[in-house]
Amino acid sequence: MPDAPHLVPTTMLNNGVAMPRLGLGTWPMTDDEAARAVASALKLGYRLVDTAENYGNEVGVGEGIKASGVPRDQLFVTTKFNKDWHSVDGARKACEASLKRLGLDYIDLLLIHWPNPDQGTYVEAFDGITRLVEAGLVRAAGVSNFKPHHMADLLEAGFTPAVNQIQLDPYHLRPEEVALHREHGILTEAWSPIGRGGDLLSEPAITAAAVAHGKTPAQVVLRWHVQSGHVPVPKSSDPTRQAENLDVFDFELTAAEMRALDALDRPDPDALDADTFGH
Repeated sequence: MPDAPHLVPTTMLNNGVAMPRLGLGTWPMTDDEAARAVASALKLGYRLVDTAENYGNEVGVGEGIKASGVPRDQLFVTTKFNKDWHSVDGARKACEASLKRLGLDYIDLLLIHWPNPDQGTYVEAFDGITRLVEAGLVRAAGVSNFKPHHMADLLEAGFTPAVNQIQLDPYHLRPEEVALHREHGILTEAWSPIGRGGDLLSEPAITAAAVAHGKTPAQVVLRWHVQSGHVPVPKSSDPTRQAENLDVFDFELTAAEMRALDALDRPDPDALDADTFGH
């Protein structure tokens, strides 16, 4: 454990709010696990914590925040709400319920967890989040798992999210989504940023870069995210691994190494499809 926390640098969202460039994911932690992990991570220097209604651990996240002793105004707390709340009024009810579970007065970033296009009400849900921003209950409005055609509906309605959190790693580059985000100033946030099992961390391109820089394969992948302009939110409840995941701001991958990781992109027929999956 370091003597003093190494704070994560920030990036500016399209509404002027500063967001840390790396955070702590909390799925699938229980309340007890989340309380311990969040307290540990914040003491190490993390300032972004990512949770969701569907994770069932917002109470634990709030307990971890309180136990850390870190002032609220130094934190960036993200949560997400389910399809039951896809309306203007529903977004407010979801926000108020999350605030109560978290024990907080405001949320830094509130996301629609999945578009659930069969309901056809994600535009109304996003409208609801923007009203929460105006009311001071939320600092930034965003979405999660939105495909380009879902995003197009928001843009056509006059709404530009600050963030879209999507599955993203060197096996899943999501070029259409990333290009759209760049075009409209939307930040790309990555869930499961070091992969969902499988062989990603044993790829030669990644292990070679790890040896070259004296880092772990996971650190190389997280650095790839940072240099690509993404905000990764790796999940870990182990303080040693948390510290490793945070320690990616003191080296830089070469252009050749970045290209080698980009070249790992491949089709994934088992990936969750936001047109048919959601909660």
